[in-house]
Amino acid sequence: MADTVTVREVRTHLAEVIDRAEAGQTTVVTRNGKRVAALVPIEVLDALDAAADEMAAREAEAHRHDPTVGMAELLADLFEGKDPAA
Repeated sequence: MADTVTVREVRTHLAEVIDRAEAGQTTVVTRNGKRVAALVPIEVLDALDAAADEMAAREAEAHRHDPTVGMAELLADLFEGKDPAA
């Protein structure tokens, strides 16, 4: 379970929050009672970035042989009010 702190608490105790992230803990930051951010260990961010890259690569591979539309054709269709997907 992640610790939760307010923006004000983060400002006051930033070094401590960073130390917790470095130790592997996640801290959720709230503003007016609403979750707005999280300070996470850098390994978590790296893993999320790697997962996003992998998902994008899989999606690109899945559509590698799909027909494509050139930019000029797409722009012409948009300016003529045509649906480029049609």
